[in-house]
Amino acid sequence: MAESTDVVVVGGGYAGVMAANRLTRRDDVTVTLINPRRTFVHRIRLHQLVGGSDDAVVDYREILGERVRLVTDTVTRIDAAGRGVTLASGGTVRYDYLIYAVGSGSADPRVPGAAEFAYPIAGLEEAHRLRPAVDAAPATAAVTVVGAGPTGIETAAELAELGRTVTLVCGGPLGPYLHPRGRRSVAGRLAKLGVTVLDGPDTKVTAVTRDAVRLSDGRELPSAVTIWTAGFGVPDLAARSGLSTDALGRLLTDETLTSVDDARIVAAGDSAAPSDLPLRMSCQSAIPLGARAADTVLSRIAGERPSRLNELLVGQCISLGRRAGIVQAANRNDVALWFHIDGRPAARLKEIVCKGTVKYLADEARKPGSYGLHRVSGGPKRRQLLQAKRAEAAATA
Repeated sequence: MAESTDVVVVGGGYAGVMAANRLTRRDDVTVTLINPRRTFVHRIRLHQLVGGSDDAVVDYREILGERVRLVTDTVTRIDAAGRGVTLASGGTVRYDYLIYAVGSGSADPRVPGAAEFAYPIAGLEEAHRLRPAVDAAPATAAVTVVGAGPTGIETAAELAELGRTVTLVCGGPLGPYLHPRGRRSVAGRLAKLGVTVLDGPDTKVTAVTRDAVRLSDGRELPSAVTIWTAGFGVPDLAARSGLSTDALGRLLTDETLTSVDDARIVAAGDSAAPSDLPLRMSCQSAIPLGARAADTVLSRIAGERPSRLNELLVGQCISLGRRAGIVQAANRNDVALWFHIDGRPAARLKEIVCKGTVKYLADEARKPGSYGLHRVSGGPKRRQLLQAKRAEAAATA
């Protein structure tokens, strides 16, 4: 009887679940998924949790393969030399291969008062803390959302649709990723909802107090509830474990998602930095990266050369309350195009995407290997960036 190969997946988000399910393609692979929660967090619905229209969680029994062992615990250290992970509960789990998929969370705001008085929303526990704060505030109380990426826009629209008095402080342009036409569409919808949008270079937040937000142009905005959505960070597990990371703390890998330090460690999702050129943080990136990471491990077990990363991001979906949204199309290099869909059709498409994301994971659980979008080739931009990076390194050497 062939000896079993033990694979540990650290992190049960979009990338980790996809990777864990896919690994069960081989009967001689034992898969353990370690995650601090017993339920899957559907992060792209967290703004709905705050607004009360969704709980943003999915039972792992719906999306995790039967052969995946779920361990509810937190990994505190990776022992690469000993091939084991230490758990917060005090135990140790050994591995032959490890997939590092710890995801991302709220970044340290580094703005005076923000950590004390503002509410982040990147994680389930953070959203659970925010919702009662919003509910307890008077209906006419000023709510300030800081950050004009998708999370900030969605949160502002969700609360404004409920009748809240919302100001969106952009700290730069509204929706930086969006094409100017898409940006105008979003601005128009936010205006209809009554959201005050403050954008431009003078709208950076310089301080947060219990009841106000100060801007770089000297203005002070009253704010009963301040919601912080500006920027993402990653857990420092890789750095604490002595593994090479980029400046943000993502695990440095090659183009097969294999750690530059250890061929037995493979990364996926927001916590991976392939060739120090990480992909845009999103579930759109995380799921194919999870599939690619699993394929890399399976190739190594089979004694085959792993395939290199393909990149294909096709745009961005943003909900603008429950009755409208925008689907911003992009080219194969992930640059926004003039074309977009807005209004109710976009809201319906966004809902299809949210449900479809979970369906990808559930389908892979039932039929490992069925997912194939990670094999679709993206545009030439990544190859060009890699060539430029190698040329720069050669010139420096």
